[in-house]
Amino acid sequence: MSLRNKYCGQVTATYLDKIVKVSGWVAKSRDHGGVIFIDLFDHTGVVQLVFNPDNPSFAIAEKLSTHSVVSIEGQVIPRPEGTVNPNLASGEIEISVKKLLWHNIAAPLGFDVNDPKVGEDVRAQHRVLDIRSDRMQKNLRFRATMIKSLRGYLEEQGFLEVETPILTRSTPEGARDYLVPSRQAPGHAFALPQSPQQFKQMLMMGGIDRYYQFARCFRDEDLRADRQPEFTQLDMEMSFMSAQEVCDMMEGMVKSMFQECMGQTFEAFPVMSYQDAMTYYGTDAPDLRNPLKFVPLDAQLADCDFEVFKVPALSSEGRVVALRLPGGASLLSRKDLDHYTKFVSKLGAKGLAYIKVNDLSLPDFGGLSSPILKFLDASHIQAILDESQVSDGDLLFFGAGDERIVNLSMSALAKDLAMKLSLLKEGFEFVWIKDFPMFEKTDDGLTAIHHPFTAPLEEDRDQLVTARAQAYDLVLNGSELGGGSIRIADPKLQQEVFDLLGIPEDQAQEEFGHLLAALSQGCPVHGGLAFGIDRMAMVLMNTTSIRDVIAFPKTQTASCALTKAPGQVSRSQWRELGLTVKQGDTDGGS
Repeated sequence: MSLRNKYCGQVTATYLDKIVKVSGWVAKSRDHGGVIFIDLFDHTGVVQLVFNPDNPSFAIAEKLSTHSVVSIEGQVIPRPEGTVNPNLASGEIEISVKKLLWHNIAAPLGFDVNDPKVGEDVRAQHRVLDIRSDRMQKNLRFRATMIKSLRGYLEEQGFLEVETPILTRSTPEGARDYLVPSRQAPGHAFALPQSPQQFKQMLMMGGIDRYYQFARCFRDEDLRADRQPEFTQLDMEMSFMSAQEVCDMMEGMVKSMFQECMGQTFEAFPVMSYQDAMTYYGTDAPDLRNPLKFVPLDAQLADCDFEVFKVPALSSEGRVVALRLPGGASLLSRKDLDHYTKFVSKLGAKGLAYIKVNDLSLPDFGGLSSPILKFLDASHIQAILDESQVSDGDLLFFGAGDERIVNLSMSALAKDLAMKLSLLKEGFEFVWIKDFPMFEKTDDGLTAIHHPFTAPLEEDRDQLVTARAQAYDLVLNGSELGGGSIRIADPKLQQEVFDLLGIPEDQAQEEFGHLLAALSQGCPVHGGLAFGIDRMAMVLMNTTSIRDVIAFPKTQTASCALTKAPGQVSRSQWRELGLTVKQGDTDGGS
């Protein structure tokens, strides 16, 4: 027999007097004077069932616990006057049950799946129940719709979906690899891919022309709210296209998806250089909804007598910035100022100087209040006020010191202030970030900003150490949705980059010989981009954790609270891999 001919949310007043079959889970059961009312739900919504005492299934209905699974057949009837629920699609009707088929009685749940107060640790341990919640149903179904839209656009543009290996070799790509020891080659291991980067480049060399894949990627790194050890990446590569053409293609895809899934349209996305992003926002993923921006003050304070400002202003590795908070003089109390001083200190800042602008009309800066005024002469105070374009009632915060710490602490301050004071504009704000440096200096030498296969701008080709890259990131509301670049197509240039990164030719042949050989066999100009699908869904669904858009995510300790993975394995399994467990380490038995 058929268990269902309608979903719960589909049964509306248009089916009055008709016989319908629905299946689902019991959301709530109520006994009103001998008549039992049950709210039955599935992924489409809720419908109310009615069991009268003379119903043969009445005795079973009395025993149904929350989230028990049933199928019913009944007649759609109007709800009595005064009981209509305008918040439900099925709110005008109920189903008078004629037949009830009980599938499973649910054990006590311990919590309401739709209660927002239930902690994430409880939801993680009971993920199957959490997936039944309205929130997770909505998020996962939106994610699927989003992926369908993206795939449809790429298919229309002539992209070919190709799968690349999950078991590959370990190569240096920035994060730590997850390794899979090989039983057949003792002492050797596969690595799970951090991205399909090299494979998609070799697909271009193989003449695929336009490739895409919803790829599973793995990175053994410290986790945050927007990171997972395994994640889904929409990976794309294109031959014979410039950086601008790649960005235009990807912008068209994102706009198409937004129109189809969100009902929103956009003009051309703005473009910002990496240098401007760092200068005015302190991050390469600026949130253009935030009106709070840095005011660079190095030039104005390089000759002041206040060493806290003067030293970083003169240093090539330091900077001094102000952050103007309109109306902040009255918005923030002394307690708030102390809180934010501790806030930036946790990020490495040595303190948080400020000036309250109470009344600019008073002579001799009498309308300003700040502990640092006594260290600055009149010309420098005026320069700060002029450059910051302050008004009465404003509050200026200052960051001074190592450039990296100033950028980190002051950008975090700007973000927190904007969120706490509701300064963020509504909606979605995109921006392309371009002209990244090819490399950055570390204590160990140069490292690639993106990856070692990124091509430099043609005009910077002869000065690789300081070259800008043909790279681009797409940022939405302060989150990097994805990034990419034009790739190096010349094997000689590729080896030059390896040399700068401290990868000599023999090591390059060992680790990247397959790629270098392919480059020398007729390589087209090519480039691509990858979008983080999990992060994209997180931003679009306006949730603060990436775990809210993944069916079975890992915790912040990279473990699965549901299955208790990673799990122990036996000594015999280790021996098959040619490995032994150190004495004292826990294993799964003999």
